[in-house]
Amino acid sequence: MDEKIKLGISACLLGEQVRWNGGHARDRYLTDILGRYVEYVPVCPEVECGMGVPRETLRLVGDPDNPNLVTTKTNIDHTQRVKAWAWKRVKELEKEDLCGFVFKKKSPSSGRFNVPVKTHKGMPQKKGVGIFARIFSEHFPLMPVEEDGRLHDAKLRETFIEQIFSLMRWREMLSKRKRLGNLVDFHTQHKLLIMSHSPKHHRMMGKLVAEGKALPLSELYDQYESLLMEALRLKTTLKKNINVLQHIMGYFKKQLSPDEKQELLEIIEQYRREHVPLIVPVTLLNHYVRKYQQPYLAQQVYLYPHPIALQLRNHV
Repeated sequence: MDEKIKLGISACLLGEQVRWNGGHARDRYLTDILGRYVEYVPVCPEVECGMGVPRETLRLVGDPDNPNLVTTKTNIDHTQRVKAWAWKRVKELEKEDLCGFVFKKKSPSSGRFNVPVKTHKGMPQKKGVGIFARIFSEHFPLMPVEEDGRLHDAKLRETFIEQIFSLMRWREMLSKRKRLGNLVDFHTQHKLLIMSHSPKHHRMMGKLVAEGKALPLSELYDQYESLLMEALRLKTTLKKNINVLQHIMGYFKKQLSPDEKQELLEIIEQYRREHVPLIVPVTLLNHYVRKYQQPYLAQQVYLYPHPIALQLRNHV
């Protein structure tokens, strides 16, 4: 990687002492592991819109789809104050060329999933979205977003990181002049990665690119980006990965020796039984790609979607 990926992040997750009690919520995975490949842009809604440290805690109150942000003891409503700041802040973030955002779980301003909302009936419902997180996603609807807690789930972490690396590659492609040929090249390189997330989107995007001359380039690019990010939000599964592995194996049917073919089939079966992680058959396939000089497979992002040091395919 020549340049680091830019990610927005809740400032407390980097160790900044901006929480209501003057503390932080540093996440070692985000700072020490993913941080090797990422340049973070920290955001703290409460501090940036003028609330002090320490401060009274806040909570979401009312309709889960449109809650108010209220202090827990004095019942001061900060909804409009935070919303006005948030709309201004997302406009500023346009200049940062972010490839994603990591939010603080359960935060009434920055939580992205299942934030508690105290309803008028008095019972909290875990259906809310933080005020800033909601406005961010409305302004950047295609942007990959996650929370610190959910990133400790191996599959959710893999899905999010594949999204941000793919978006980085897409942005690199966009930095060139828009040409159908550039889009064809990008799609060719990402075909198997897309297939591993959604065979349905793989078919739709292939059709879109094949008929690309029928659309203005700007519209074609916009449709493709929307489908790309929609596809990559879907998790890979054992079944979908095996489909891709077998697809790759088909390129070697005239080259593998009987022993090599048998070894590969056995390892794919071990993966199917969840005895070995995905990295095992992928490593063997990469060996065959180099050994038999398969130019089409050598350019497939699926085989190297992110730095191997992140160990995202090492879980069973």
